[in-house]
Amino acid sequence: MRRTTLAALCIAAATATALTGCQSGSDSSDGASRTGGVSASPAAKEKEKEPFAGLTGGQIADRALTATTGASSLRLKGDVPDEESGGTITLDVALDKKGECAGSLSMNGQGRADLIKTGDTIYMKYDEAFLRAQSKGESKDTTDAVVNMLAGKWTKTSATGKDAMDISGFCDLDTVLGGADEGSSAATRGRTTTVGGTPAIVLTEQDGKDRYTVYVATQGEPYLLRIDSASAGDPGTLAFSDYEKPVPAQKPSGTILDLDELG
Repeated sequence: MRRTTLAALCIAAATATALTGCQSGSDSSDGASRTGGVSASPAAKEKEKEPFAGLTGGQIADRALTATTGASSLRLKGDVPDEESGGTITLDVALDKKGECAGSLSMNGQGRADLIKTGDTIYMKYDEAFLRAQSKGESKDTTDAVVNMLAGKWTKTSATGKDAMDISGFCDLDTVLGGADEGSSAATRGRTTTVGGTPAIVLTEQDGKDRYTVYVATQGEPYLLRIDSASAGDPGTLAFSDYEKPVPAQKPSGTILDLDELG
């Protein structure tokens, strides 16, 4: 079973998510070519409809992972486990191989933190519910002071600082997908369906009691579209979208608190 590590934002937690990919195979034009004005044969048209004809689930996985890890940018959205707290991180983040990212996350559905990383600076904004949830164990006075100082305000810190390394790593697509194309897959081919309007093929893989369902695009590049994990260790769902789209990582407007200066 292939796995990739997603560094958890803000709380430095690491989360393992199965990447039993699928792959896209041939370009659709392969099955619909025309020569001298003659229409493609029925067999060629059938091949166009089924880009993975003759491939095993594992072979589809290999091609999918090649396409997905080769993308320069994408968007991750879904729920992943937080090994440190035993809770769940809900995230929606666009990121690229330049280390830029923009999005949001929450812990156990409690509040929201917005994130932007551009260049060597990380910007974050927390709502009150998020700050209070992350301040459990602190005194009421301390928690109230943190909320009064930070809630609803953009903050910034150096992306090269010691406390920011986990977030910086998460914003680097190469780091997030690192190791995803190692090993082998015993995935089984399943039905065809659509994910967000994109035609897809379903792959399933079992590893002991853990079961993973993976959806791969059958049009265009064979990108990974979604992973559903029924694993006891890392249950959850991750959706992959917005491949090759620019990451909207711009410096926020207005007043920004410099956490490095505040110490």
